[in-house]
Amino acid sequence: MDLSEIPGFYAIAAADPDRLAVIDADGTHTTYGQLLAWVNQVSHGLRARGLGSGDVVAGVLPNGIDAVIMLMATGQIGLYYVPINWHLTASEIAYILQDCDAKVVVTDETGTAELAEGQPSDTPPDRTMGAVMWYTSGTTGFPKGVQRPLPGSPPEAIVPLYTWFLGEVVDLKPGDEVHLVTSPMYHSSPCAHTQFALHLGHTVVIAPRFDPVNILELVERHRVSNAMMVPTMFHRMLQLPEDVRAKYDVSSLRQVIHTAAACPVAVKQRIMDWWGPVLYEYYGSTESTIAFAVKPQEWLAKPGTVGRPAPTFEVRILDESGEALPPGEPGMIYVKSSLGTFEYRKDPAKTAASMRGEWYAPGDIGYLDEDGYLFLCDRRTDLIVSGGVNIYPAEIEAALLEHPAVADVAVIGVPDEEWGHNVVALVQPAEGIEPGPELTAELLEHCGPRIARFKQPKVIEYRSQLPRTPTGKLSRSKVRAAYLAENTSSSL
Repeated sequence: MDLSEIPGFYAIAAADPDRLAVIDADGTHTTYGQLLAWVNQVSHGLRARGLGSGDVVAGVLPNGIDAVIMLMATGQIGLYYVPINWHLTASEIAYILQDCDAKVVVTDETGTAELAEGQPSDTPPDRTMGAVMWYTSGTTGFPKGVQRPLPGSPPEAIVPLYTWFLGEVVDLKPGDEVHLVTSPMYHSSPCAHTQFALHLGHTVVIAPRFDPVNILELVERHRVSNAMMVPTMFHRMLQLPEDVRAKYDVSSLRQVIHTAAACPVAVKQRIMDWWGPVLYEYYGSTESTIAFAVKPQEWLAKPGTVGRPAPTFEVRILDESGEALPPGEPGMIYVKSSLGTFEYRKDPAKTAASMRGEWYAPGDIGYLDEDGYLFLCDRRTDLIVSGGVNIYPAEIEAALLEHPAVADVAVIGVPDEEWGHNVVALVQPAEGIEPGPELTAELLEHCGPRIARFKQPKVIEYRSQLPRTPTGKLSRSKVRAAYLAENTSSSL
């Protein structure tokens, strides 16, 4: 069967019901036909509760078959689906539910059984494509829903555009492939890639959690061909002993896609030395989607780049006055796409503040080289200005992460009367490594040939753990606030 001729999950499931769709974290196997039947029942159940096109459904669900069912059910009856992080507090969840006006909320306790009970498994009438409305992480202020217009057409009319786009940027094609879910599906990329995998006819394997050895076991056992990961996962895998890494056959991997956070060049190079040239990277945001992409061989030719603009995207690098900057000059990144727009739900002021006309600013500083490849410097909000010189924390973190004694690191700027800011590195030592003056001296010596002296940390302190999200994002603003509060109170 040529899946490229069948546009998306719903048609594939009808044509090939015995195809394996999902291997859940507990080992349960679900075929495309079984999944479609449940998806249709839940679709009917949602409509039976009075929901119509444009209404909102929320899911506070761990990774598993229920999360997949909600994604695909809302996706064929014109609903917005809001996946919510189950680690949030009750008040944080309540805020999102109120803000998004969810008419139905599905939790791990209720699951999808109540919605499906007594409902037919046939195709619902008047199908139109829905959309996922992700809430941004809210590192400043309350999180906001990123809402896109609904297309008003059935999924089969829209999915071919998605599958074409994925083929262009990360070489994913329809067929007998296996996708591994390594991160929580309440985040945008893991959620989107789960949905894309089913539209491509792939089998979705759901990892119970991220554990380096378990991930390698799943890759070998299920002959995983593609996965979405984040750089902190690569770093943790590289910390495995060489004999452990050598035990597992990862030759089935063809596309390992990474995003969400900057990946140090040395880390990415070592993973490709191990797995082969299979790392595909894209850069964007919940708001802009995939704005830039780079394939393995391109990256090897230009280490450190996050790629060129993805199809339909344009880019500008502007200074603070809005003037375009030449190649090699860092400035604010702005992007726009003909694929469509977004708005922050119930917040037109925030929407307007993020735009310059038709152009959206993800909030990062970067520059284009002469060939149009983008290189990121850092978040605008994390920039350190010391002695009038711009210093990018990500560059220092990348250098420190090359040292085997460093499990994780956050670099922040701390106010200083003379310099404006001092560079402070908060280091999480690798397992079995004792922090202390000897390690500090070793790390500073390690930085010597890698980064200029003015960029090197004035202070290195140690932490048992640094707060990262499951997708690897580190809020330096929160780390900085905690550091300043701790040091202010200790000096009182």
